[in-house]
Amino acid sequence: MTVLALNGISKRFGTLLANDDISLSLDAGEVLALLGENGAGKSTLMSILFGHYTADAGSIEVFGRPLAPGQPKAALAAGIGMVHQHFTLADNLSVLDNVLMGTEPLWRPASRRHAARERLLEVARRFGLAVAPDALIGSLSVGERQRVEILKALYRGARILILDEPTAVLTPQESEALFATLGQMVVQGLSIIFISHKLPEVLRVSHRVAVLRGGKLVAQARTAETTQEQLALWMVGHAVQATQRHPAARVGDVVCSLERVSTGEPARSAARDDLHDASLALRAGEIVAIAGVSGNGQVALAELLSGVRRAAKGSVQFMGRALPAAPQRLVARGVARIPEDRHAVGVIGDLPVWENVVSERLRTNAFSRRLLPGLRWVKRAAARAQARRVEQAFDVRGAGLDAPARSLSGGNMQKLILGRSLLAPKPAREDAPAAPRLIVAHQPTWGLDIGAVAYVQQQLIAARDAGAAVLLISDDLDEVLALGDRVAVMHGGHIGEPRPAGAWTREAIGLAMAGTSRPHANAAKRSAP
Repeated sequence: MTVLALNGISKRFGTLLANDDISLSLDAGEVLALLGENGAGKSTLMSILFGHYTADAGSIEVFGRPLAPGQPKAALAAGIGMVHQHFTLADNLSVLDNVLMGTEPLWRPASRRHAARERLLEVARRFGLAVAPDALIGSLSVGERQRVEILKALYRGARILILDEPTAVLTPQESEALFATLGQMVVQGLSIIFISHKLPEVLRVSHRVAVLRGGKLVAQARTAETTQEQLALWMVGHAVQATQRHPAARVGDVVCSLERVSTGEPARSAARDDLHDASLALRAGEIVAIAGVSGNGQVALAELLSGVRRAAKGSVQFMGRALPAAPQRLVARGVARIPEDRHAVGVIGDLPVWENVVSERLRTNAFSRRLLPGLRWVKRAAARAQARRVEQAFDVRGAGLDAPARSLSGGNMQKLILGRSLLAPKPAREDAPAAPRLIVAHQPTWGLDIGAVAYVQQQLIAARDAGAAVLLISDDLDEVLALGDRVAVMHGGHIGEPRPAGAWTREAIGLAMAGTSRPHANAAKRSAP
């Protein structure tokens, strides 16, 4: 039985044809995986389905009835629920309050909490989603919060569930629990649209796959009749060479070290997003990968080594000297920074590509000349020449050097940031290193398509092989295990002892990520292999 039919959906934003005559169907009790690169049209299509956008052409039928366009309430009433990658929960409210939010009319004099609690527990039992109705959201793990998001949709009567990158921030154990839940949902007749970049997961949980590329539906197939390589080919239009990882050939001296470092004020000493008595040693020619569920101190670690956060306790050494909390000085000394949020922190979207390429070194003599204290004259010819070098060496594709950086796709924006960080200006200055000594890569492949992911990973390996010390912070466990020469786990602001990647099992690393085997802070001297 067909429960959802999208017929000839098209949507244009100016000159961009985001969806081009797309027709899809979904059957009862089916998991349909929706794949595609960034910008392929997946988000637009799902936004049309959920009523956030109105299609320029085409129609949607849900359980045989037309769905009113552009009305999220109509989508909810028709039984469509959506669980976004970034949760929309109020941390200071209980599970029950979050589930009830928006389900009762404002004019009702009292909330029917008892009946709501019983219904919530019944739905939780039916689908195997254990929940404590009175627990505060802020006290729950990431996996438990996702469970609440799913329950919100099911409580409202969802019979079609859209899951957007549902395992992006889960431990392996939490992902396994989610897959078991999906199996129970399907058995009970729910239909699921599963959006993910993780092809092994897609092959495991879906019955059928649909692939978008450039706004068009380019392929549909039964999952059992395709392969990971075929899916990648459909997604990007050409064969994708998987990242070939080789162990570090020659590990050198310690480039950067943390010795019992804590961040934050004493009153916030228990905050999970700070570091607590953390020690770590980063060596030349080696990738140290940090695993962990988001929100356990990774941001503090990245910001500390990028010069935008100070240590409240302990010491941080870079090339034998104290690490200054000054990004400009760090860049000059050979620290390359790849920030977590490429849009908000990595680039200035309204400035042209060429200005973004030289932005971190704009105050150096390579790209500007001092006129008066605090006033410098930009050397446009030199700056644009460097931008062209980055554009060519890192294959940055877009509208040209004068286009605003926000016009670049996510993959090309990340290539710009990589080129800016890894490619030193010519001619090299005598007082500056020709290549980065330390690379702080925070979620470097977050949200990128499979082709861009492979490119970024290859660049990090090449930088390691050229002698850089690389700190990789990633929520993607596959990436951590594929790239890390040594792997450490962060939990609650503590950094566990780094161990060779081959010494970890997925079960062990998942338990450490969940805090079941808590990674206590280690001494810097024990961080060395």
